[in-house]
Amino acid sequence: MSAIATDVRAPSELSPHLDSFARNAAVLVVDDEPGMRNFLSKALKPHCALVETADSAETAEALRQRYHFDLLILDMRLPGRSGVEWLNELRAQDVRSDVIVMTAYADLETAIQALRAGAADFLLKPFRLEQIISAVNSCLERRRMARENFLLRREAPKSALDGIIGGTHGIREVIDVIQRVAPTNATVLIEGETGTGKELVARAVHQLSERQGPFVPVNCGSISPDLLESELFGHVRGAFTSAHASREGLFSFAHGGTLFLDEISEMPLSMQAKLLRALETKSIRPVGADREVPVNVRVIAATNRQLSVEVEAKRFREDLFFRLNVLAITVPPLRERADDVAELARHFSQELSEQLGVSPVPLSHEDIMKLRDYGWPGNVRELRNVIERSLLLGKLPGDFFTPEGDARDSGGASPGFTLPLDWTMAEVEKHHMLQVLESMKGNKSRAAKSLSVSRKTLERKLKAWTQES
Repeated sequence: MSAIATDVRAPSELSPHLDSFARNAAVLVVDDEPGMRNFLSKALKPHCALVETADSAETAEALRQRYHFDLLILDMRLPGRSGVEWLNELRAQDVRSDVIVMTAYADLETAIQALRAGAADFLLKPFRLEQIISAVNSCLERRRMARENFLLRREAPKSALDGIIGGTHGIREVIDVIQRVAPTNATVLIEGETGTGKELVARAVHQLSERQGPFVPVNCGSISPDLLESELFGHVRGAFTSAHASREGLFSFAHGGTLFLDEISEMPLSMQAKLLRALETKSIRPVGADREVPVNVRVIAATNRQLSVEVEAKRFREDLFFRLNVLAITVPPLRERADDVAELARHFSQELSEQLGVSPVPLSHEDIMKLRDYGWPGNVRELRNVIERSLLLGKLPGDFFTPEGDARDSGGASPGFTLPLDWTMAEVEKHHMLQVLESMKGNKSRAAKSLSVSRKTLERKLKAWTQES
């Protein structure tokens, strides 16, 4: 007689007890009894993204080479390799899938073997369906917590709207739009120059939404085009030469939450097409997989370039632009919100003095006027750097400016040099970035880090300036 669950109710009567995060899970059931495979498959399939079954460790291994599985439900006694033997092989390969072990033979040694091999739970056949549902929920909850712990160092928790400082018309308009769009699930496009605080805006949209998952930021310009697909969608083992194990992508880590794609304009055209499909189908295909996995992710994109211009130049897909540009938020540059400079400077002085363990430097009226009159090509980020430098060196912020209003030693013009009044902001940016590159003795990586942009962005601008001359 087959050792199957004794509950007389149909699986559909109990499977709704699976928690909501199971909807994105992939599960592999390995048992040589057809009845047990069918029973568990019917219970899990309506509520999991993928459920596969296998009657042996060999068949299960072949499936695992094709798909990534979050959870394995494994019988101890199988034809050929036993469940424990296969489980030991998986752990030797550093496979991270959780495992629930089932057996009809209740002895202490068997349980010890399974737990030593890395099993997360141990069930004795016959079992009630509530037991397996509870075990599945526990494993998937543990996996969700592991994902969130992985993301903690990528995420700097903040209160909603914290850090969006200012009361000028431009910034009040940004806050108003954030509050309007946050409760929706619509895709958001944030536009603004480098250093204006686009990620702060994206975090505020996420934190004011009702989404329970994490906020996952990724800079599209800082990842090699060859690795970007794997970084976003994940991959299965053997998908490429260095893929020694399956790996989840950032879309999966952001399940139930928000994925922030910064510098979206740097994404290669081939990857733009795949992102468009993911947005339209709400599913992803890991590299090397032959099936798509559904995901529940809100996407917020940001760019410091005008995507409409990029579309006209054939560097950005028009259909993806329309898909991203459902709701747009434009963050104004600091030069257009001079009345916010004093409040921002005081905020950074207080915040940084606590972080650095130094006394805050008082801001005189003269300091504030010098800060207001400067053009701030690096925007809010540059202002923060000036305040941090003043705290570290124990100087007044105004000491870093010449009488003409140029920033000294902060990537601005050198002492005694006045920028022509008829220069455009593009010319100011060019001068600023070349000054920083010169101060770094031509080291592009250090210059890009100082400018808080990717090396790829710096190289693209240098190439464009070379072609202009």
